[in-house]
Amino acid sequence: MKQLLSLALLGSALLLGGCQSAYYGAMEKVGYHKRDIMVDRVKDAKESQEEAQQQFSSALEEMQALLNHDGGDLEKAYNKAKDEYEAAQSAADDVSNRIDKVEDVAEALFDEWQAEIAEISKASLRSKSQTKLKETRRNYESLMRSMRRAESKMPPILTSMKDNMLYLKHNLNAQTIGAIKGEFTSLKTDITGLIKEMNRSIAESNKFIAAMEAAGQ
Repeated sequence: MKQLLSLALLGSALLLGGCQSAYYGAMEKVGYHKRDIMVDRVKDAKESQEEAQQQFSSALEEMQALLNHDGGDLEKAYNKAKDEYEAAQSAADDVSNRIDKVEDVAEALFDEWQAEIAEISKASLRSKSQTKLKETRRNYESLMRSMRRAESKMPPILTSMKDNMLYLKHNLNAQTIGAIKGEFTSLKTDITGLIKEMNRSIAESNKFIAAMEAAGQ
């Protein structure tokens, strides 16, 4: 009976996902607290960055294949590159959405934590909890800066990819492809920089997750 009740509450939480306060409240009733949700969302954001790294690399490879195209079906090569660009756009959107979700639960967690510190009557315990909150918030802010830095590098790259795809769409021939090879060199440099920035953000995520999980033990 208790398990059925937990499942029912979890189902309600999922339905109430659009109303975050109700969502968090329902999840806490089944023993899934904001700290747990935050750790899971950081993991999700990290995974989305890893997927985006792979997708941007794939898009780069297909554009390289298009630029090096020598005979055969040029339109087929173009369509493959276009598909990879669109998949990169989707991966970038997923990264942004998941980072937003981390921010949302972080705000709720820190607000709740600060409010509950005020309810602790013993000064020494109140001070320790306040110190821990400041440390966790500092680590979180470092993580968020790293995530947002990596995120900010994606739109210019996607814009450049889109420009190239649109330019080629109506001028699909060897001469036109040759004209954008210089653009590709810059794009390659930008994607390499993006992947490095994402690696730094992923490392920050792993550090934050480890600290949160250690504190929860």
